[in-house]
Amino acid sequence: MNDSSNKSTLHSFMDEVWNSGDLSNLSSYVAPSYEVRNDPGDPWNGQVLDHETFKERVAYTRNAFPDILFGIWEMVEEGDTVAIHWSMSGTHTGDLPQLPATGKNFQITGMTFYYFEDGKISGHSQAFDQLGFLTQISP
Repeated sequence: MNDSSNKSTLHSFMDEVWNSGDLSNLSSYVAPSYEVRNDPGDPWNGQVLDHETFKERVAYTRNAFPDILFGIWEMVEEGDTVAIHWSMSGTHTGDLPQLPATGKNFQITGMTFYYFEDGKISGHSQAFDQLGFLTQISP
């Protein structure tokens, strides 16, 4: 795979899967085994997910934030890794464990390294403004 192919795949994945919630083509973006390598706060942190479990992860997020929207500010690729600097916004209209829905809006930024195998996304490591996020959605 060339550099622009992985970037293109990731951009389409973010738009289709996360922004639109369309999981019908998930297997064309995500490898059969997807490792959440480092994502503190993610209930699946440290786990390897199959496609069905990945769909549960997306549903968990989109149930809490049905209008979630990622904007990509920068993408950098080296080998089989694509790093993105992103913004995320949404409204907290669904319950999370120990944090009932507040109806509050949020907007945060973060950075994620996505790892590719054979042209498909096989995992990620992520850091984002967790304090800003919790401050914005807390009751």
